[in-house]
Amino acid sequence: MQRNLSEITEFILLGFGDLPHLHIFLFFVFLGIYILTIAFNILMVFLIVTDHHLHTPMYFFLGNLSFLEAVYSSASLPKMLGSLLTGDKTISVKGCHIQFFVVALLIGTESYLLSVMSYDRFLAICKPLYYATLMNGKLCIQLASCSWINSIVLVTICLVLLSQLHYCGSNEIDNFLCESLSLVKISCSDTSLVKYVILILAFVFSFPPFLLTLISYIFIVAAILKIPSTTGKQKAFSTCSSHIIVVSIFYGSIFIAYFKPENETIRGLNKIFPLLYMVLPPLINPLIYSLRNKDVKEALRKVAGKFWKGNLCLLVPNTDSSFLPRHKAVWVWRINA
Repeated sequence: MQRNLSEITEFILLGFGDLPHLHIFLFFVFLGIYILTIAFNILMVFLIVTDHHLHTPMYFFLGNLSFLEAVYSSASLPKMLGSLLTGDKTISVKGCHIQFFVVALLIGTESYLLSVMSYDRFLAICKPLYYATLMNGKLCIQLASCSWINSIVLVTICLVLLSQLHYCGSNEIDNFLCESLSLVKISCSDTSLVKYVILILAFVFSFPPFLLTLISYIFIVAAILKIPSTTGKQKAFSTCSSHIIVVSIFYGSIFIAYFKPENETIRGLNKIFPLLYMVLPPLINPLIYSLRNKDVKEALRKVAGKFWKGNLCLLVPNTDSSFLPRHKAVWVWRINA
């Protein structure tokens, strides 16, 4: 007999349920990853907001990217950490839908933002004389807003369809988080329409942004190859090398997770592959931009310099003591503000 969705109040995220002896070890591993991910991305946002040298279109989009990756990690990892520490693998139906909405929204937005950033690099390298005019503040806000709004609309459509599904069998989800395909898999409703819509939305989320990114870099590479000097080529390539690495990690992680071959060997790793796009891009991206970008490194040096200047105690002589002989100096600690 089919039970209504309202009768099921929670799902069970199995996660690493088959490796109970590793739960404490995995908890500390992913806790460290989560802390570093949040710290790196928040630091990147802070640098971009506070340093006026980073108030450019490229860093405006990078700030959006770092913000969404911090939120994305907070939407997926804390639940897994709680499960590893306490053994409680349950998640409410509403909580599952909220987690799906946030994670899918941010993955889709990141895909669009990466394509927008590739378009920004295309204008900077292929049309440098018109770059400041074309990529103005208004266009930057419009492109970023469209990336967020498109994702919100598409994910909302998918969420509405998923919320109509009924469950009459197992409520166990063999994953770390609530994904659309995982929810469809355990449903006993007719899921043909939902699968069809999910396929279309996945295509809209991935292929057009990827195609725009690919086309942009085809023109970028062609323009770089036309530069006569080797130094000029290296300088032009350095302006987009970080973005190329980030794009490769993002699409590579998703491709491995969702388009892997189905066989017995790979099937045993199905729960491991989603960790690639859950953990790798949010952790690695800010490191790539900070280590390979001289502007970000310079901004980081300024912040570190101000921090040490404001907090380092210096031992300096004090000759203002009226109650001591003038030829004697008293050494005191003073904060160098």
